[in-house]
Amino acid sequence: MAQSQGWVRRYAKAFCKGFFVAVPVAVTFLDRVACVARVEGASMQPSLNPGGSQSSDVVLLNHWKVRNFEVQRGDIVSLVSPKNPEQKIIKRVIALEGDIVKTMGHKNRYVKVPRGHIWVEGDHHGHSFDSNSFGPVSLGLLHAHATHILWPPERWQKLESVLPPERLPVQREED
Repeated sequence: MAQSQGWVRRYAKAFCKGFFVAVPVAVTFLDRVACVARVEGASMQPSLNPGGSQSSDVVLLNHWKVRNFEVQRGDIVSLVSPKNPEQKIIKRVIALEGDIVKTMGHKNRYVKVPRGHIWVEGDHHGHSFDSNSFGPVSLGLLHAHATHILWPPERWQKLESVLPPERLPVQREED
């Protein structure tokens, strides 16, 4: 009996040590490197959620790729909503600082993206709350770069950074 109690104590002690090491490592990983998120809504169709309301994609969000605010035109990014800091939104980067973009329904027909900002839009125009509604977005609101669709299994794929030809900036600053 004494031997079995000793084994239980050693097991419990090892479990606790592992737990108290694993939890901070996991939290740090999810906070600094990558996490997963469910994408809801129609704003990024057909790239994400092509099946409409009956399905939602789960994507891998890479925090590491945006740590220095380095994004490219065409990247799909997660960012804190400029209108609701409690909400994160997923959009495509259309223009970078210095670019002049032709807007779609914004109060100004053309906008020059200010320094430290990006212009983001959903792929499903007219069904997206994006820069056409709230203007250029501060790079400080960037959360992560969406790199892969993880779920459902039949949609598993790497997300490409593609800018639709009709959304090319009118004028670009040299990269």
